[in-house]
Amino acid sequence: MLTVKDHNDRAAAAYAAVTGRYWIEALKDGRHILVRPLAEKDRERERAFIQRLSPESRHMRFLAQIKEPSGALLDQLMDTDNRQRLAFIALVHENGQLIEVGVSRYAATDEHQCECAVTVADEWKHLGLGALLMEHLIKAARQYGFRQMYSVDSASNGPMRDLARSLGFETHTDPEDRHQVIHRLQV
Repeated sequence: MLTVKDHNDRAAAAYAAVTGRYWIEALKDGRHILVRPLAEKDRERERAFIQRLSPESRHMRFLAQIKEPSGALLDQLMDTDNRQRLAFIALVHENGQLIEVGVSRYAATDEHQCECAVTVADEWKHLGLGALLMEHLIKAARQYGFRQMYSVDSASNGPMRDLARSLGFETHTDPEDRHQVIHRLQV
């Protein structure tokens, strides 16, 4: 197993080759990840990321059981304009490639409100990655004039409830479905 220093040293060259807007962030264990806007070139990376999620994580993300992401689902996930529909992905250097280990996204639901979501690969949870991705998303939502972000999640998703609380979201039971909660943040 690589040490944190070895991981970061190997990743440095791969991260330096990335062009465009990006950030290098340190996780709680000291490993560095690269965060950047999702791009069309990430389509297969996004498919592989979803496929690697555990069935429980896929269910929590999509509020449904999916085995294989369909072309239509991928079309929807990849449909970003970096303003009204925005996504950030977290990448790590692994075996000579950049692998997606997390994604956060929002989509405008009206002029001043957007729905948001975050998903982290099972083996990368509890390292602060979800919070880092959401912090980038919240900052972008503010920049583009949104006043409120919200997320609809399973009432049984304790980790999401904890993350939402730590980021300042207020949580209430969905009035239309008691098995769901709605997290809201004034941005």
